[in-house]
Amino acid sequence: MEQQNPSPAPTTPVENKPQTNVLMGALAYLGPLVIVSFLVAKDDPFVKFHIKQGLVLFVIEVVMWFLSSFMYQLWYVANIINLAVLVLAIIGIINAVQKQQKELPLVGSLSKYFTF
Repeated sequence: MEQQNPSPAPTTPVENKPQTNVLMGALAYLGPLVIVSFLVAKDDPFVKFHIKQGLVLFVIEVVMWFLSSFMYQLWYVANIINLAVLVLAIIGIINAVQKQQKELPLVGSLSKYFTF
């Protein structure tokens, strides 16, 4: 006699909100992609914290790009600052993946000026 395996029970899709929040929090540190996080999950306090931190880094990047494009003498300083922004973005991504809301060193306190 042939055995029949019972058919598996239908599964319902599981809400994956915490994973989405982590993804949106990490995405906030990737330059202009902070806009995606803002549009998708700005009402979530965890994501909002990381969006504000990411905006601080993005503003620093834009200011440095603007200044270095007009004053080529600042090119070396701009590269050092851009490297520091990259390190801070990596720290922010690690914090988001670990589901922590730690302020970034040196610039994290500036995020309080973004209100939305």
